[in-house]
Amino acid sequence: MKLLVFHIGADRYGLRLRDVVRVLPLLELKQLPLAPDSVAGLMDLHGVSVPVIDLCRAGGLPAGADHFDTRIIVADYVAPDGAHHQLGLRAERVLGVQEVRDDQLRDSGVQAAPFLGQVASDAQGMLQLVELDQLLPAELRALLFQSTDNHA
Repeated sequence: MKLLVFHIGADRYGLRLRDVVRVLPLLELKQLPLAPDSVAGLMDLHGVSVPVIDLCRAGGLPAGADHFDTRIIVADYVAPDGAHHQLGLRAERVLGVQEVRDDQLRDSGVQAAPFLGQVASDAQGMLQLVELDQLLPAELRALLFQSTDNHA
């Protein structure tokens, strides 16, 4: 499978390329007062407000640093009810696309965060999958996408 590889803190992670809509340079985000710590803000994507999650903060680390290769990954987030939402992911040091074979993936043996999946090892060290469907706890999902039910 093809993964978009990036850093959360010092470690490498990958997001399935099928979940990636586009990768944007770091944009100015509208801050959301009283939002949970992992919410970096809102971005305007062609007139649509898209919430952005800071993957460092979601992983329990300090807010990500602004590097020349920090990007916002726009992902197709599928909620448990099957609804599709655009979700921005602020990721440090986006490295590009890497192929990882299914037989390279192993369970990590540790369940530190529900959105961290299997791991693979290569010459650069370990790479861990980000399970997009597990990224948002129910309360945060309800907060970020509450207005979508009114458009049905």
